[in-house]
Amino acid sequence: MNQYALLHVPDSRYCFATGPKEVVIRLRTSKMDKCEVKIIYESKYVIQTSRKEAVMLPVCEDALFRFYEIHLRLTDSRLAYVFKIIEGGKEYYYSEDGLTETYNFDEAFYNFFQLPYININDVQKTVDWMRSAVFYQIFVDRFNIGNKDKDTSYINMEWGGKPTPKSYAGGDIKGIIDKLDYIEGLGVNAIYLTPVFSSVSNHKYDIYDYMHVDPMFGNEDDLKKLVSEAHKRGIRIVLDAVFNHCSMNMAQFKDVVEKGKESEYYNWFIIDGDKPDPEKMNYECFAACNYMPKLNTAEPGVQNYLTDVAEYWIKTADIDGWRLDVSDEVSHEFWRIFRKKIKSVKPDCVIIGENWHDAYPYLQGDQYDSIMNYAFTKACLDYFARGNFSAAQMAEKCNSNLMRNKEQVNFMMLNLLDSHDTLRFFTEVNKNKKKLLAAIALMVMYPGAPCIYYGTEICMEGGYDPDSRRCFDWDDSHWDKEVMSDIKNLLRLKSLKPLQYGRVIIESVNGLLHLVRKYDNDTVSLYINMSEESTNISADYNEILAGLINKGEIASEGFAVLKGEKV
Repeated sequence: MNQYALLHVPDSRYCFATGPKEVVIRLRTSKMDKCEVKIIYESKYVIQTSRKEAVMLPVCEDALFRFYEIHLRLTDSRLAYVFKIIEGGKEYYYSEDGLTETYNFDEAFYNFFQLPYININDVQKTVDWMRSAVFYQIFVDRFNIGNKDKDTSYINMEWGGKPTPKSYAGGDIKGIIDKLDYIEGLGVNAIYLTPVFSSVSNHKYDIYDYMHVDPMFGNEDDLKKLVSEAHKRGIRIVLDAVFNHCSMNMAQFKDVVEKGKESEYYNWFIIDGDKPDPEKMNYECFAACNYMPKLNTAEPGVQNYLTDVAEYWIKTADIDGWRLDVSDEVSHEFWRIFRKKIKSVKPDCVIIGENWHDAYPYLQGDQYDSIMNYAFTKACLDYFARGNFSAAQMAEKCNSNLMRNKEQVNFMMLNLLDSHDTLRFFTEVNKNKKKLLAAIALMVMYPGAPCIYYGTEICMEGGYDPDSRRCFDWDDSHWDKEVMSDIKNLLRLKSLKPLQYGRVIIESVNGLLHLVRKYDNDTVSLYINMSEESTNISADYNEILAGLINKGEIASEGFAVLKGEKV
């Protein structure tokens, strides 16, 4: 047995409560070891004399490791446990002392693993509506023009023209309101908007006034109407919180430029010297953009200001969540303060961080609910677009990503194929509509909330920013209606309970990627064939929900979603 591969960490992603007396326990072993794993457990005060034993099942594998898991229902909120590992007919024990051939339960209080007490306020909560959420991301300036009477002097490109970093096409909030029925018809029940507050740019990620909607997009009443009309259709609205940095035109920064250290806002920014000098760029900023000074979120004044902003728009417009821009560069302390304030105002307001990497330190229940799942995006590019992954490697990568986080977090992840910050996925797969549909099928089946970037349903193309931010083509004679219908059908699958609550199995079967969601007695499964030939499947199922099986085979670059597969 490779004992160097063994890993268990109490009170972590390997041991976490999901309810007052419900716990998930995980153990990692080497993928090469053929083991039987059991957990021996009881209240920490009686485990010396009375113990329960249960088998842990292997739930997934990645490139190196196998993960075993068990869901325990306890009679006592104080849990002690050790693992029994059986390999080649020989028993071993795994505790805080590591791997041993024997274990002394008489002195177990020295070295058992423990969850000392399940305090209910420490149990990470799931924002329940995220289980069934289907998101639609909109880059506001490029979606639709609704206000025909507004000042259009700022618009400098024709609708549908090639965008540049400084292009303004004229999309606005009324334009989104006008298309809510269309959005609802896609099977969408949540919209994520890029920033809408006062800014000199088309993207609005350099905000100078957080308390006002940018006049290019409308006003506060327009935003309130958008939320109200969306809610009537069962659609939630999530706004973009740009709290890492602001615009150099923000009044507080301009005050510091004028007064230097004499300004009451000097400590709102991180400045090397008496006052900020844009030419010398002697202050912290976003990337290397001197026009986006970084906010000092360790400063109480900044903390109060930004949390007041977030609270204001929840109370005023009744929004349903915040997506947090560049969230991994903001202090943990700030996000803890932010979460407490936001959740006290609206407990089911979702908080989604923009972290492109493993965000586990932020996802333990005291900061974000989830993140934009760019690890999923990259896996899909490697599998569908680049051909870097076989089905087995894709399964391993998907499993590895799931094991990064607790179960509650996985159900709230925002899974996406592309966004305003990436190339269009349709372009990445060389305009292959079969690959696009297969990838959307995987996104819908994978734990978390699928997010469609506006225009994906009409096969919009686009290279890197700003080309990924093209205008929506509302001439429906240009649309592939069959692809759109297939996407609608896939998105509606998210209403199925197994896709909202079900445990997941991801594996490779006969060269096909196979993903199963199981909940109670219901099963929904997905097969994807990215090989160059049709491949036979021998599944026993009740119904094909999406995709196609022809004479027992899935075509090259095809997929099938099945109901009631016997697994």
